[in-house]
Amino acid sequence: MKLSKELRALEERIGYRFNRPDLLQRAVTHASVSSPNRKDNQRLEFLGDRVLGLVMATALLEHDKTATEGQLAPRFNALVRKEACADVAKEIDLGAVLKLGRSEMMSGGRRKQALLGDAMEAVIAAVYKDAGFEAAAEMILRLWGSRIHQVETDARDAKTSLQEWAQARGQKVPVYAEVSRSGPDHAPVFTIAVRLQDGTEAQATAGSKRQAEQAAAKTLLAQLG
Repeated sequence: MKLSKELRALEERIGYRFNRPDLLQRAVTHASVSSPNRKDNQRLEFLGDRVLGLVMATALLEHDKTATEGQLAPRFNALVRKEACADVAKEIDLGAVLKLGRSEMMSGGRRKQALLGDAMEAVIAAVYKDAGFEAAAEMILRLWGSRIHQVETDARDAKTSLQEWAQARGQKVPVYAEVSRSGPDHAPVFTIAVRLQDGTEAQATAGSKRQAEQAAAKTLLAQLG
């Protein structure tokens, strides 16, 4: 099987050339366009999630040899969660080469966080099946890069940190409010505001209320220094 020019370019971006091009083709094929003769990436996604987990657990143990399980768990979650996978997918422009059905294309599927995260996991599995664990681990560590070293900061729960900041200064817990919601039901976008008792506030926008609340809290913490 011969890969398209676009998929050859993706190989360059991930730093891996496939011996079995059909695996990469399958990894970028969404269920919305699958058929009896064209398998989708769902089974690869399942496998890739597990490969990513093992690579990240090992990397964290090697990076911090004194960390407790309680310290490692939130760092691990920050590295393997769908948002992290989607961020990496965006950096390598994975959305541009995804094979999508018409409905997914019309609804902005190439930019959907969940879809991008799933596809990234599928690509990981494709490399694993093509060349084994070491090749997959090498690619993952290269693409995740500095995230592994910065994860201690990224893993902090911003809402909890902001609440602790407020209570330490005698203020009530921060209040979160939905400012707006836009987009279709299957891909909503929320803008959330967080406000402290003294009137200080910040806003953030994300694809879920939880993410928007965390982003707003993180923004306000940055303002507070």
